[in-house]
Amino acid sequence: MTTAIEPAWLKAARMHIGVHEIPGPTHNNKLISLLNTASRWNGVIWRDDEMPWCGGFVAACLVATGIEPVKIAARASSWAAWGVNLRTDRLAPGAILVFQREGGGHVGFYVGEDARYYHVLGGNQKNAVTITRIAKNRLLASRWPRGVPVIGGPVKMTDVTGVPVSRHEA
Repeated sequence: MTTAIEPAWLKAARMHIGVHEIPGPTHNNKLISLLNTASRWNGVIWRDDEMPWCGGFVAACLVATGIEPVKIAARASSWAAWGVNLRTDRLAPGAILVFQREGGGHVGFYVGEDARYYHVLGGNQKNAVTITRIAKNRLLASRWPRGVPVIGGPVKMTDVTGVPVSRHEA
């Protein structure tokens, strides 16, 4: 699903849908290169695709469009205080959503929602850049870049058979 009005960072994120980790000792150099475009903020230099990289993906998409991400972008929970708060009734495509999960957190971009789930474009979702559904009750924070006008509004979707529901991002 693509909306007519999307911020540049969401368009940048969409260009990477399908990029994935390579299982085993070989790593996806394209993914590592993408993550390292924001290494100044990530707090790490990626050398492999085995470590959690959802925050690095969000940072890389923002940096590609001239927006400074949170410091230590590799830590998903650090995104909960970045930018400005965006109420859940004002979500718009490209909002940064921060979720709790067992063993840590997860961060990705809002693309829509149905009655029970947010549809999230993110990295490290089944070890790839995908759109998945994440339960609304897991949401910790919804953020928007400071000083950037919110464009659009909530995108209501119907439950779609076949769109995965994520319970533990990795």
